[in-house]
Amino acid sequence: MNPAVVIKRCPDYAAEEVYKSVRESIDHLGGIGAFVKKGERILLKPNLLSANLPEAAITTHPAVVGAMIQLVKEAGTMPVVGDSPGVGSAEKVAQKCGIAAVAKKFGVPVIDLATSVSVENPDGKTFKRLEIAKEALEVDGIINIPKLKTHTQMFLTLGVKNMFGCIAGKRKPQWHMASGADSLSFARMLIDTCMFLKPRLTVVDGIVGLEGDGPGSGGDPRHLGLIFASADCIALDRVIAEVLGAGTDDFPVIKAAQEDGIGATDIDEINILGENINDVRIRDFKFPPLAGIEFRLPFSLHSYLRKPLTSRPSINNKKCTLCAICVDVCPPAIMTKTSRINIDYDKCIRCFCCLEMCPEGAISAKDGWLKGILDLRF
Repeated sequence: MNPAVVIKRCPDYAAEEVYKSVRESIDHLGGIGAFVKKGERILLKPNLLSANLPEAAITTHPAVVGAMIQLVKEAGTMPVVGDSPGVGSAEKVAQKCGIAAVAKKFGVPVIDLATSVSVENPDGKTFKRLEIAKEALEVDGIINIPKLKTHTQMFLTLGVKNMFGCIAGKRKPQWHMASGADSLSFARMLIDTCMFLKPRLTVVDGIVGLEGDGPGSGGDPRHLGLIFASADCIALDRVIAEVLGAGTDDFPVIKAAQEDGIGATDIDEINILGENINDVRIRDFKFPPLAGIEFRLPFSLHSYLRKPLTSRPSINNKKCTLCAICVDVCPPAIMTKTSRINIDYDKCIRCFCCLEMCPEGAISAKDGWLKGILDLRF
């Protein structure tokens, strides 16, 4: 049976409108009762990347989280809201982005996904062992609530990528080191993690998305007026990519899924419900520059051409406040703080965690000189 993906219009973040749109989206999939049972403890997993106001479009909007809390409580379940932010606790980030207030209104706790445990993943296509936050394993089920955003390394961060937040923050740098230098390898880890955790339902906040140099403060909010929902993260990500006009070869998650034969990656294999996809296509969505290094050259040439053929993080010293968050989150620890932030580009793995976490938007992806020429030529 082909997986179903729902597209639903939602004009703004008025609580009543969001609740109605989210409920109707889930009704297309059989209603909330098809995903949760009375008495269950359900983890609601929003995107709590960093402490930003809701209008920055970096975190899942509190109105969408509130709608999901209300729906699962109406079904008789016991929801908790949890994530593993890049910097700070889930509670502190949730306070800044408005989610803590919504959770408090409904009497729902906000928890940190902080305790890492090693788990066997025999069904994994690539990664047979994973490290998952214990808190994400102790619930009866997960509902995934991502924000629609661009991502400098992964092109887009949607349903599959949002589940990376179920890896405890202190272990994320190791996973970036293990697979971050190759975006397809990293995508395979993300897919294996998502397939292991099996979120029962994913509802994507696309009312206001983030375009440009996302997923952090370097991106630009963009009103899209859409909610997406599905029980299948890969099919969901594929439909959103189609709506935004993204090429599947540019989107590592979908490209890896296609190569490995995982999920429905052909748009014709997906049952699209709600809005007609042709009526909601976004014609001029701004994608980030491609930053991967998936060219295949002999090692001797690779070592010489890596810099000119790839994008790299570049620091705007006029914007930089020397907070050194980028230094602290850098997986290979190749950034240092003196009178300015310094990067050892010979050891940089191009994971762009620094760009992701910079609160000032002072880090951007800069093309190597040869990559820029080739992009203009072809």
